[in-house]
Amino acid sequence: MDRIDLQLLELLQREGRLSVAELADRVALSQSPCARRLRRLEEAGYISGYRAVLDRKRLQLATTVFVNVRLMHHREDAVREFEAGMQAMSEVVACHVVSGAHDYLLEVVVGDLPDYEQIVRRLQALPMVQDITSNFAIRCVKSGAPLPLKAP
Repeated sequence: MDRIDLQLLELLQREGRLSVAELADRVALSQSPCARRLRRLEEAGYISGYRAVLDRKRLQLATTVFVNVRLMHHREDAVREFEAGMQAMSEVVACHVVSGAHDYLLEVVVGDLPDYEQIVRRLQALPMVQDITSNFAIRCVKSGAPLPLKAP
């Protein structure tokens, strides 16, 4: 990982639709070496995918809820089942194992409160869930920022 690799990653985080030609121009490389570097970064797992960032409000998914979940027990099977359940719920856009009073922090995106109520009911139906605490986002100040890359 050198300075050019970091520049490529920084550019792609900010402008994921740049072509290889545009990337090569911005990092002062020719297209072939630039394409090889991108392929190497992808194969090494530094780039895990490409996607569009969608406008939640325009898609009528303006309600974001941060949900703290505590499990009754931490047996391997219960943890595996809970995490599989979170993977299957499309409304759960992020799920983190956390320290502190709760075991997981979920970011849930829904259209409105009745939609969220359905999510709560699904969470409550999971036998390993002991406690659910919800925090509704009032307004997003910052989201989806690029990772703070540092030179080696």
